[in-house]
Order: sequence, then structure tokens, then C-alpha cells
Amino acid sequence: MTPRQVLDMANEKGVKMVDLRFMDFPGLWQHFSVPVSELEESSFEDGFGFDGSSIRGWQPINASDMLVVPEADTAKIDPFFEVPTLVLICNILDPVTRESYSRDPRYIAKKVEAYLKSTGIGDTAFIGPEAEFFIFDDIKFDSGKNFAFYEIDSVEGTWNTGREEGPNLGYKPRHKEGYFPVPPMDKFQDLRTEMVLTLESLGIEIEAQHHEVATAGQAEIDMRFKPLLQMADQLMWFKYVLKNVAVRHGHTVTFMPKPIFEDNGTGMHTHVSIWKEGNPLFAGDKYAGISQEALYAIGGILKHCKALCAFTNPTTNSYKRLVPGFEAPVNLAYSSRNRSAAVRIPMYSASPKAKRIEFRTPDPSCNGYMAFSAILMAVIDGIENKIDPGDPLDKNIYDLPPEELAEIASAPGSLDEAIQSLKEDSEFLLKGDVFTQDAIDMWIEYKVKSEINPVKLRPHPHEFYLYYDI
Repeated sequence: MTPRQVLDMANEKGVKMVDLRFMDFPGLWQHFSVPVSELEESSFEDGFGFDGSSIRGWQPINASDMLVVPEADTAKIDPFFEVPTLVLICNILDPVTRESYSRDPRYIAKKVEAYLKSTGIGDTAFIGPEAEFFIFDDIKFDSGKNFAFYEIDSVEGTWNTGREEGPNLGYKPRHKEGYFPVPPMDKFQDLRTEMVLTLESLGIEIEAQHHEVATAGQAEIDMRFKPLLQMADQLMWFKYVLKNVAVRHGHTVTFMPKPIFEDNGTGMHTHVSIWKEGNPLFAGDKYAGISQEALYAIGGILKHCKALCAFTNPTTNSYKRLVPGFEAPVNLAYSSRNRSAAVRIPMYSASPKAKRIEFRTPDPSCNGYMAFSAILMAVIDGIENKIDPGDPLDKNIYDLPPEELAEIASAPGSLDEAIQSLKEDSEFLLKGDVFTQDAIDMWIEYKVKSEINPVKLRPHPHEFYLYYDI
């Protein structure tokens, strides 16, 4: 779509406002709106000014002026605003040099796509994330100097089987038994369908929707795979749509990886494939029908997994899900059908076009632009350096004897450990100037100062249960 076509679209749809959106460093959409009269063809080059010092992890106050420059191809009509509003996703530029901003996550994703082409390995990286989420009815939380608490509620919560609901009709999924029950046990079929139809109205292709394993409204909606940058954009629309549809019906959606104790966490299994000139690079005659390049790609992911987790599992809460011996794939191994491996080769289809690798460790708290880019950089490094992933592990990892399990490396056990791994293993990310050292350093600084240390310094409520009477 050209800028002229965007303006024509705005006119045809009766647009009154233009919403300019961009991604902050940690991974949340930010926006401001201008009257449609302010949008001209030149706006797609000149951009609009804003204060970059007020965005997390960005500019210092003495160099705060930045530009958002809308990208015409991203134009969509917002499905929630009362007044007809055109949404444009923007790139971030320095107003003095007119150079793209190195800490703009979307710019990182654009660079990784260009870098893939420059290597000659392939011309397109397809990404297919399976972003799980929870639908709750009520969430309360607070934290102060002398108190901290959270409280979750859901009409589906198994803890509410004895609640007075006038009447309580039961049908609440038990812990770890929420996978695929029909209504009335599944109470959110219609809500998820509305989410799907809203996404489709925005041109986002959906493959399936269903209840997930946990009690209390855990769910999954699967988007059809797309090129990396397009999927990163779609992931932001995905989160936006799900949250707003839920709020419209008096519910709240969270992509927090582990909100409920002793039930499944929320993951984002991420499918990756590389194509060249219309041909799938990962189909072949090796293990599980994949190519040698795919095996090398797996080797790259397994080698760099600990550092990748700083981007793919970027919250302290992520590691409440990534605990050895439980449901999450923390063991750095690969297999064709074994879901306890960190990397899996899906076997649903024999078609060469369906051959891909599935990285199962990530979760949806991530910044998709940066997480997908980091994964692709690990894949490229594996292929370029012919990194051998070793033999597949088709046994149930959780049933292995201790001596065998000890030989399998594990994902980080904390965000602190993941950040330390990133410090020690970041060279593969710097190739092609995809991730700059400045961006990596700021990511580390932000995570340590704003998340890791504040959590470390606070007493945990359960510590009072364990230790108060010492």
C-alpha cells in the first residue's frame, strides 16, 4: 500500500483520527493520535515528533526529541475506537541524523530480515508463534514497603467449586485438565471466537482456537505463519485485540507466563522455517524428514539457548514456568514428537512446505520483534558454522535416570542467569549490525535495574509462611 492509497482508504472509511503506534523497548505498544487532517503523503517521510525520554529504555532527557515515521503497509482501521480511526505502525528515527534508532525493536526485526538475505542462506524466515494466554474475571495486586499480594479469580477456577454463585453450576476445569473440554466446561468458546473474527477482520489469518490445559480460562489462538517482521507486527495486534475483546465483556486477558500456582504456565512455542526462492530449506532426508540445514539450525538454537532466553523469556515470572521436572521444556535437546524437548520437529504433515522446527522454550511476555530476531540469528549462526545438535532424544526426558539427565544441558533457571548468559554469548547477535552493542547493553541494564533487582530486594509473601516463626 502506498501513502496515497492510505489517504484514499482513510477517506473511503470516513476516518477522523490517525493513531500512531510503536513498540517500546520492553515490549508494549505505545501510541498517540492526530486528526486525519494532519496526515499527508509527506508524513510517511517526515514523521511526527515525540518525547523519547519518556519511553522505557530509550533516550536521556537531554536528547529526548525523536520521530515516529508511519509505514503505509501497516494501515488498518481500529476495531474498538468509537470514532473511525486509522492505525499506522511506525518506525523510529533520530530527528537530527534521520537515521533509524538502534533501540527501536521493529528496526532490529527489519535488519535481521535483511541480514538473512545477505548471507545467501535464504530470502524469507517464516515465524509461527503459539501464544497462550489466560482469561480472568478479576485481578487484584499491590506491593508496598510493608505488604504485597495478588488475587486472581475466574468463573472457571477450580477453586470456586464451593463458591456461592446463586446457583453454582459446577463445570470448572480441574488443574491440568482444561485441554479441549466442550462447553459448559469450556466457558469461553464464544469469547475466543469473537477474538478470532476480530483478528480476521484485520487481515490476520487464524488456524485454530481452543481451551488450554490449565484451569481458570487458559486458552490459545494460533496465527498462520508469516514472514518475521509481519508476524511481529501481528503479534502486537493479537495482544491488543484479545485484551480489548475481553475487556468489552468484563474479562481481562494476561500473557504473564505463570500467574497460577501448581498449574500449567503460558508458553509461546515458536515455529521457524527458512525459504529460498519459493523453496523450503528445512525439508530433507535427515532425521524426521528435515534437512541438514535444519539440523544445523537446531544446533544454533541449542548452543545459544541460554542467551536467547534473555529475549524469549524476558521476565522474572518466566522462570516460574521454566522449572526442571515440570511441564516446560527446559532440557536442551531435540526430538520429532517428544514435547519435553526444547526443540521439536512437528510431524503433523509430510509435506515439504510444512517442515519446520519448533522452539518450545519461549513465552508470550516477550517483545516479539527482538525475540524472533534473536532466534533467527541463532538459526543463521547454526547454519553458517555447521553446529551439530548431536543425536535426537526420543525418550521421555522426565523419566530418564539421574546419570543420563545430568548429561543434558538445561535452560536458565532465572532471568538473572539468562542475562548473565547474554553477557557471555552475544557475538552471534551482533553480526550484520542486527543487534547493536548499545541495544544489548541497554536491555541488560533495564532488566537488571527495573526487574531483577526490585524482585530480589522484596520479601516474597510465601517467605512469611516459611520463616516468620524462626
